[in-house]
Amino acid sequence: MSHHGYCIWLTGLPSAGKTTIAHHLGPLLRASGWNVEVLDGDEVRRGLSSDLGFDRTAREAHASRVTYVAKVLARNGVIPIVALISPYASSRSRARSEIGRFVEVYVSTPLAECERRDVKGLYKKARDGLIHDMTGIDDPYEPPERPDIRVETIGRSPPESAQYILAELERLGWPVRHGATGA
Repeated sequence: MSHHGYCIWLTGLPSAGKTTIAHHLGPLLRASGWNVEVLDGDEVRRGLSSDLGFDRTAREAHASRVTYVAKVLARNGVIPIVALISPYASSRSRARSEIGRFVEVYVSTPLAECERRDVKGLYKKARDGLIHDMTGIDDPYEPPERPDIRVETIGRSPPESAQYILAELERLGWPVRHGATGA
């Protein structure tokens, strides 16, 4: 293929808005002629990673599996939009290295806001000691030090966040219209 896709990797705390933003960003890129696949961490975990738990080793294995799928999609002209907590800098660095054409998007949402948004009640369960290895509570989240794009979600709706990412991709030289040249 003369034109490869590239991976847009959304990372952030649980309930930061990654999946919601991804589902708004996908149609914008599709409307520009791209084939797009959203790889939501929870969905992938139900299928490809259903055998994994939530300790560090399992989280890294999960990120590795998602990385492989995203790499295959990108090299076949698709834009995979990964919505994955991916709490460890080492996992994200490995994904960047393996995929190559990679844009790290930090969905920056304060912990208190993530807890307020948590429709699954996971933060409460973690604080009550009912679940363990909860990212942001008893398992660390390592925010990206230099993400390619940083999206602040306070005061910005998911559609606005998706539009912001699209504008930033274009500003950084990534092709947002299929067939355009770029990074």
